[in-house]
Amino acid sequence: MAALPRPMELCFATRAGTCQRAPTSMPKKRRAGASSSTVRCVATAPAPAPMGEKTEYRDGPLERAFMGLFARKMEKYATKKKQPQPQSPEPETKAVWDWDYESFVDVSRRVMVGRTRAQQQEAVREVLLSMLPPGAPEQFRKLFPPTRWACEFNAALTVPFFRWLVGPSEVIEVEIDGVRQRSGVLIKKCRYLENSGCVGMCVNMCKIPTQDFFTNEFGLPLTMNPNFEDMSCEMIYGQAPPPLEEDPVSKQPCYPNLCSMSTPSAPVCPKLQA
Repeated sequence: MAALPRPMELCFATRAGTCQRAPTSMPKKRRAGASSSTVRCVATAPAPAPMGEKTEYRDGPLERAFMGLFARKMEKYATKKKQPQPQSPEPETKAVWDWDYESFVDVSRRVMVGRTRAQQQEAVREVLLSMLPPGAPEQFRKLFPPTRWACEFNAALTVPFFRWLVGPSEVIEVEIDGVRQRSGVLIKKCRYLENSGCVGMCVNMCKIPTQDFFTNEFGLPLTMNPNFEDMSCEMIYGQAPPPLEEDPVSKQPCYPNLCSMSTPSAPVCPKLQA
């Protein structure tokens, strides 16, 4: 009889960045010479890379599935590649788990091409709506009216569910109308901004559409404050966003050394003005 395979070993998260030795679930009576412990890999959140470098992520099938689902929806609005690589499957036949983050960002970049700022934001809105079942915004409004509890609950959900998109984050305390509450989320170094290196993509394809979607479609105010100095970002549930003209991001210049579409001579990113 063939030898039975060893039991699957599960990873567990700790603050340490090393592998730890943990007891197994073997019965008390062990074979002679059998080891009483097993080395298990410790799953940890990646440490953000220094500015100008990309953080290394190890995406699993679930993360890749989210990337593929969003990228496939966005392909409808993206310009076609001028020189498609024959080795790569076409987007129509590419399985959702075959996508990676680089290809997801590439689709986002192609959505921007030939579109005004408002058209880019509308494309993202249509993609977000297409990911939801009919009547979802109305149901969300009923389940999550703009109360303190709803704001804090959605902040807590953001940390695990948005991790594939923006990277590690944590819930923080913020002040809204003089009240302290834990409805803020601090994204340590936004994966989307880090990989695109584009101020226009951050604002037009993420910040403004997400704010607008939660505030106007879901009825739950949301303000996002990206920090272009270190690529962190603060999300504040329960705080209404200001008009773009009054938002400091509207005056942000390009990343001349990071963005392939940058205009170094322009005082403000052209994608924020078009």
